[in-house]
Amino acid sequence: MNTPLNAGPALDDAMILRVLQASKAEAAAGRPVESEQILARLAQQAPDHPAVLNELGVRVFARGEAEQALALFQRATVADPKHPSLWANLAGALKALGRRAEELNALDKALELQPRHLQALLQKAQYLEETGDVRNAARAYQNALDSVPPGHAVPDSVRTALVRAKSVVDSDLRTLERTLEASLVAVRERHGAGSQRRIDKCLDLLLRRQPRYVSQPTWMYFPELPAIEFFERDQFPWLDAVEAASEDIRAELMRALATDQEGLQPYIDFPPSMPLDQWRELNRSRRWSAYFLWNQGAGNADHIARCPLTARVLEENVPRCRIEARAPTAFFSILEAKTRIPPHTGVTNTRLTVHLPLVVPPDCGFRVGGTTREWVPGRAWVFDDTIEHAAWNDSDAPRAILIFDIWNPLLTPAERDFVKHATEAYAKYYDPTGMRPAPEGERFG
Repeated sequence: MNTPLNAGPALDDAMILRVLQASKAEAAAGRPVESEQILARLAQQAPDHPAVLNELGVRVFARGEAEQALALFQRATVADPKHPSLWANLAGALKALGRRAEELNALDKALELQPRHLQALLQKAQYLEETGDVRNAARAYQNALDSVPPGHAVPDSVRTALVRAKSVVDSDLRTLERTLEASLVAVRERHGAGSQRRIDKCLDLLLRRQPRYVSQPTWMYFPELPAIEFFERDQFPWLDAVEAASEDIRAELMRALATDQEGLQPYIDFPPSMPLDQWRELNRSRRWSAYFLWNQGAGNADHIARCPLTARVLEENVPRCRIEARAPTAFFSILEAKTRIPPHTGVTNTRLTVHLPLVVPPDCGFRVGGTTREWVPGRAWVFDDTIEHAAWNDSDAPRAILIFDIWNPLLTPAERDFVKHATEAYAKYYDPTGMRPAPEGERFG
């Protein structure tokens, strides 16, 4: 067996690490004797290197020789006191020897160096659990779980510990939920059900029953506007007139679809050269189509002529955004059977989006943030599309809704005026001719 280690001058860090990897590779290949020989020769040539001392400690600890492992890990932390993994390994040896106070001290040193060190977080949580502090153990386990990025592959060495972490956290949250609800019984009775929607959402977030969603516009973010998933229906009394016309609007849509199929266009229409991310499957596909009445401020005269009542209802009743080359936008959205719109966010929180459902087969749904609803024909809702949202049609028939934008009612008149003129100036700055459509991330509708 040839190894990269030969007698000679002192080795640099890079060579030492390569030799350690060679030793580990031999062990992984089922050749423990060769692996130990490489490590032994390396230990002779670099006896005080922290990585070598650590690997020696790991090997002897695996054989149950905790005292010898402790001595090696102690030497390693003296040689390199700023490496959190060395302190975590030292803590493991101290635990095996029953020296729990020193174990905790070593773990705290590891976490001072790297607060999100996964192994040390798990070890500290285990320490708290084993010493009887189960509630704080759960909080420590949650810190460990939070340190793992979504979708990240974790090493086999910690997978079992993470499963245990989730079990302890879930159990603690159930106990916490019972405690909180018991404390709120009298408060709920005193204030009545009408005032509890936001309280319930707060508890859902506190108890991690759902993730927290915030406004994430792809273009303009207006500060200090609350991130409200669905706005209360009674904030928009003009919706009464829109809903009252829903049957006539639906009839106009059905006639337009019957006589003007060519008027439908893919709602997602990126250039082939653009990175598509979540839109790859729907790009330039009529599985999600739009029949535009207005698109980025420009009216489609032919479509409006085919749907005059719809256009009149919008023009006469709706507080529409009017921004040159950007707004208003209003269109019939057709989602074909067995089609899903992936999670995404809209352009700016200065405007809201309205859905008026017209044709809704079974098995359709819509989610904004942590709230999922089903469309009901003729019943509109208003939402902030800069909060992550998604839609699906799992039925065997198309779904159709009227979608249009309005000003966010929480803007003052002065703020609306600012947004209008700033948006128009921005658009002209990048396109003085006004001939190019807005990039996808800047489209108001």
